[in-house]
Amino acid sequence: MAQPRFHPLRVAFIEPLTDDAVALTFAVPDDLADDYAFVHGQHLTIRGDDGERRSFSICTTPRSGRLRIGVKKLPGGAFSEGVVDGLRVGDELDVMTPAGRFTTTLDPASAKTYVAVAAGSGITPVISIVSTILEEEPHAQVMLVYANRTHRTVMFLEDLHDLKDRFPERFWLVHVLSREEQDVELFSGRLDGERLTRILESLMPASDVDEWFLCGPQQMVVDLRQVILDHGVDAHDVHTELFHADPAPRAPVAATSTVEGAAHVTFKLDGRTSELALRPDDVGVLEAALRVRSDLPFACRGGVCGTCRAKLVEGTVAMDVNYALEPEEIEQGYVLTCQSHPTSERVVLDYDA
Repeated sequence: MAQPRFHPLRVAFIEPLTDDAVALTFAVPDDLADDYAFVHGQHLTIRGDDGERRSFSICTTPRSGRLRIGVKKLPGGAFSEGVVDGLRVGDELDVMTPAGRFTTTLDPASAKTYVAVAAGSGITPVISIVSTILEEEPHAQVMLVYANRTHRTVMFLEDLHDLKDRFPERFWLVHVLSREEQDVELFSGRLDGERLTRILESLMPASDVDEWFLCGPQQMVVDLRQVILDHGVDAHDVHTELFHADPAPRAPVAATSTVEGAAHVTFKLDGRTSELALRPDDVGVLEAALRVRSDLPFACRGGVCGTCRAKLVEGTVAMDVNYALEPEEIEQGYVLTCQSHPTSERVVLDYDA
């Protein structure tokens, strides 16, 4: 598997989405076309002038031929404020090749039913997923529940209504507004577990849904995922992604650790093997490994994006949090190295797996 790499990309188009959000389209040189090929639901990481990395989801379909992201201005966010207020067509940004596993494998012969739930800028990967499903699975049915404060804060409003026009028999769009009254009481107010349950009971029984996609603030995603699971849905059928996660307290590892002193950690990247010594109560594997090799893949360092994923080949680790890996990935032995601490004397990790 090719590791993510940064390349300077020119901004080809800037489109206002709301008062505080824009869509950026990048010009990808022909010789990098394969590097920036993506699947629905993936994201790009941009490295700012301050050296910090920030991830933004791709909002187009792979067939579109456009590499486009949505950026919403965050209060006090120097990078997002600079993009929304100051970026110009022709400027270059340092952009990592696409990454992320907030996606699903599609089959043109299948006839699945999907429900996607998004809040605010959580629509960015979801619109890519929903559009791709509708285009590539001609028998699929999709319902999108999209929560915002008011109509003025709805990102990609025109794109969503274009989808309704293109697929009127297979796509249902439900706007839930927390600070604006609508004709239907069910769609006015905060999107919580009780409201989602009522929407499902009225429009799409959970038993009829094959796969789910949730993207938004941490607490909303956690709460609504539990509501869906309480309806008897298999956890493997619920895909989640956070656009922000609150800092988590360090998980205690002493109880599960067999390490006396420092563990011997070996990791492989791009066919090269490196080693280090790391105590269970020290920093995570990624942070320690960056001292040895600066080319390790990472973006958020918060357990959200999944860019630092590696396969645990030998030994055991404890993860502080995991908001990125699907249940099947954990079953296959993958871990988030930014959140991992050794709990055995020897740990072997493979970023190439």
